[in-house]
Amino acid sequence: MKIELNAASARHPAARPGAAPALKALDLRVAPGEQVAVIGPSGAGKTTLLQLLACALPPGSGVLQVDGRSPWQLPRAELQRLRGRLFLAPQVPPLPPRQRVVTAVLAGRLPAMGTWQSLRSLFYPVDIPAAFDALDRFDLADKLFERVDRLSGGERQRVGLARTLLSPATLWLVDEPLSALDPTRARQAIATLLSAAHERSATLVTTLHQVEVALEHFPRIVGLRDGALAFDLPAAEVTNERLNALYAQHEDELTGPAPQDAAPPSQPQPVVMHCR
Repeated sequence: MKIELNAASARHPAARPGAAPALKALDLRVAPGEQVAVIGPSGAGKTTLLQLLACALPPGSGVLQVDGRSPWQLPRAELQRLRGRLFLAPQVPPLPPRQRVVTAVLAGRLPAMGTWQSLRSLFYPVDIPAAFDALDRFDLADKLFERVDRLSGGERQRVGLARTLLSPATLWLVDEPLSALDPTRARQAIATLLSAAHERSATLVTTLHQVEVALEHFPRIVGLRDGALAFDLPAAEVTNERLNALYAQHEDELTGPAPQDAAPPSQPQPVVMHCR
């Protein structure tokens, strides 16, 4: 799936009225099947960018085109069909605490299901082997029938990534998928995600705090700072000087250790829902 942004600006949905845009006159092109990592300090606009590309947030100005069409000029039914070809994986996966992992993973297929089939799948999972295979790629097959609220934070993140693998989408937008993973798990998870995207010829745009992982695994790196494009380069051309400038006054985010896998919560956690 092809993406084009021309002088696009956007505000974060939680921004105060009159607040400055989170993205400012951004130009960006992503070709079908391309794999892109977006890096930058906190508040750079990375999450807002993914929401804009997912057609969950209209541009305040400028133009967004997906496969040559402007989503927000489409009739509602066509916009919904387009959204079915996009998959936005938030940093905190919206997994109901009492749901079984198998059901949570198979929910990735909901955009391709009818209403009756979707409801039936909540009680009678329709393709358990597919869910097992997706989980197995993230070393979670043994959690297939576990309840979500019994998983650690890192395990829930990997369940969210396994859900991506079952999505019918051709554009994967993944927000900070490694924030609860230790370095070894992080590299395994991102390698699996990249491999699966390549197998499906899916376009992949991922935001990452782990700069070293982005440089190691992604061919193209986009740097954002204060809502503006700092650079858009092949990974081999992202020098220490460019990184130091990108993370100036945020050096701890560039050099700090990766987060560790979180322990299971003592109480069920609230589910953050992203409606589209």
